[in-house]
Amino acid sequence: MESNGIIGIIGAMEEEVARLKEQMEGMEVRTKASMEFCRGRLMGKEVVVVRSGIGKVNAGICTQILVDEYHVCAVINTGIAGSLRAEIDIGDIVLSTDALQHDMDAAAFGYPAGQIPRMDTLSFAADVTLRETAKTACQRVNPDICVHEGRVVSGDQFISDKAKKEWLIDQFAGYCTEMEGAAVAQAAHLNGVPFLIIRAISDKADDSAHEDYPAFEAKAITHCVNLTAAILQDYNPAAPV
Repeated sequence: MESNGIIGIIGAMEEEVARLKEQMEGMEVRTKASMEFCRGRLMGKEVVVVRSGIGKVNAGICTQILVDEYHVCAVINTGIAGSLRAEIDIGDIVLSTDALQHDMDAAAFGYPAGQIPRMDTLSFAADVTLRETAKTACQRVNPDICVHEGRVVSGDQFISDKAKKEWLIDQFAGYCTEMEGAAVAQAAHLNGVPFLIIRAISDKADDSAHEDYPAFEAKAITHCVNLTAAILQDYNPAAPV
C-alpha cells in the first residue's frame, strides 16, 4: 500500500531540478527564504522539489524548511561532485554512506578535523534503505556507469587543487567532494529524518577540474535525474507521524 509520506528532493542548481519539475503533476509553488518549493506528484509519490542554491548555509536552511513546513519523511539531495578516488570516473554515481564537513576545524579545542564541536558524531550516516534502493535503481536506469558507496565530504570550496584533493583523501577517506551534502545531512540528522546524498561525478577535483566541470556537468545531471525518478518508483517511505 502506498504511503502518504512526502519526500523532499534538493538540488543545488536549477539545472539539477528543472527536469524533475517538468515531470511533476499538480505542482504548487511556494517561495520561502528566496527558494521555490515545488510540491506535487512525481512517479506516483508526493514530493517537494527545490533548488537550495550553492553552499552549506543554503542547503541547511533548505532542509530545515522541508522539515518544518512540509514534514518530509525523507530527503534526497541530488547533485554533482568531484571524485576523490581513481576508480571513480567522471559520470559515475556516488551514494553517501555518510557525510562530513571538511572545512570544519576546531583543532585548537582538541577536536579532529571535520568534527563539529559538541556534536555526538564526526559524520552523519545516510539511510541504509534509501541507499540500497538507489543502488539497485541506478544499476537499472544508468547501466553505462558504475555506482559507488562511500563518504561525501563537503565544504564551501570548489576543489581544483591536487594538493587539497590529496589532503581530503588522507584526512577523511572521502569518495567525492562538493559544497552542500554534509549540511543537508546535518540538518536531517538533527531532525531524525532519513536522507541520502547522490552525487554524479563531473570532474576529478584536481588541476583539470576547471576544464572537466563544464564539459561533463550536463551528463552528470542526466544521470542524477534518471536515478532520482527511479528511486521514487521503488521507495516506499513511512507516513509521517
